[in-house]
Amino acid sequence: MSDGRPHDSTSATSMRTSSGMNGKRVLLVIGGGIAAYKSCELIRLIRKAGGAVTCVLTDGGAQFVTPMSLAALSEEQVYTSLWDLKNETEMGHIQLSREADLIVVCPATADLMAKMTAGIADDLATTLLLATDTQVMAVPAMNVRMWEHAATQRNVAQLREDGVIILHPDKGPMACGEHGEGRLPEPEAVIAEIEHVLDGDGATQSTPLAGKRAIVTAGPTHEPIDPVRYIANRSSGQQGYAIAEALARLGADVTLVSGPVSLETPRGVTRVDVQTAVEMQTAVDAALPADVAILVAAVADWRAEASDRKIKKGESGGPPELELIENPDILAGLGRSEKRPALLIGFAAETDKVVGYAKAKLDRKGCDWIVANDVSGDVMGGAENSVHVITADGVESWTQMPKRDVARKLAERIADALS
Repeated sequence: MSDGRPHDSTSATSMRTSSGMNGKRVLLVIGGGIAAYKSCELIRLIRKAGGAVTCVLTDGGAQFVTPMSLAALSEEQVYTSLWDLKNETEMGHIQLSREADLIVVCPATADLMAKMTAGIADDLATTLLLATDTQVMAVPAMNVRMWEHAATQRNVAQLREDGVIILHPDKGPMACGEHGEGRLPEPEAVIAEIEHVLDGDGATQSTPLAGKRAIVTAGPTHEPIDPVRYIANRSSGQQGYAIAEALARLGADVTLVSGPVSLETPRGVTRVDVQTAVEMQTAVDAALPADVAILVAAVADWRAEASDRKIKKGESGGPPELELIENPDILAGLGRSEKRPALLIGFAAETDKVVGYAKAKLDRKGCDWIVANDVSGDVMGGAENSVHVITADGVESWTQMPKRDVARKLAERIADALS
């Protein structure tokens, strides 16, 4: 078992089916940190997606990137000073913010976020941030100790309360030689968040699941037959990953227990990689207690007594005889557990009698909801899903929609239930 990402990974943006960037204008405020160099790639991605970018470069940011580079990439004037009389005769700092559909502070340094929290307006960037009524998104980047400092965390909490969207920094090695949370997310992840906001599904920083712990399982399990062969169920992991991301966006502390898939870890989610059903059960148990568990993974029902060497074809005069052992029922086990989450949700993938089988599973497993879907078509690995949410109160059928939208709708329903 490992806590990391597979080497063969697919960009998280591959799960997106549409872009809200067309015709939109982003005002990009570039703070003073080494991560400022990533703003150049972010500009390129925004423009490639059909958006326009106007840059405001702080004095600190200018130590790492030049106005000429930003102007060449954005093909627009770069603004650096509050005292540009040509622009300020018409209160240009106010006009700049009001022309934008979204203001993105990237990188948002500890100093810049502290000024935003206190309402300080001592340069062009902080003045326009104080004078705007446009949605603001901040993308923090700083040393791990600075990020973890109580003052920074107070500022982050206050900014979120004020309506600023704060992305969670990445974890990893830093330019200062330390390791931990504080890295600027990659530009691909930032533009995905920008698109969420401009699509209209992230326009408010609502965190109804703040303080709640969630467990999500996703992907298949691989049950070894020998060192080169295994038994598995089909699963891309996309729906489970989308649910983990949606819960994290609503403020939940999410542990994602994942079988072998080629997907990026959703932002703000703790991921634990497993191979087998037994490993998945162990990881789920280790993640308890939790307020909600959503078991999306396609867990293999059986496993074999695995050979420690490759089984050679023809050794036994025909196909090898495999003695199958029933795998642990993770959902039913949680339903009986003393640490049972307050809300326990299972998934049922069926090819026929979808609702009928799901109702029977709800009673049999001891869970609160079953989310059932028909997998007879292109659902396994496809971009869309159509589900039925079965509870003790009845059946709620949702029309076919992108898996990301299914995840968002389910996360909102979970938030309502836990409130």
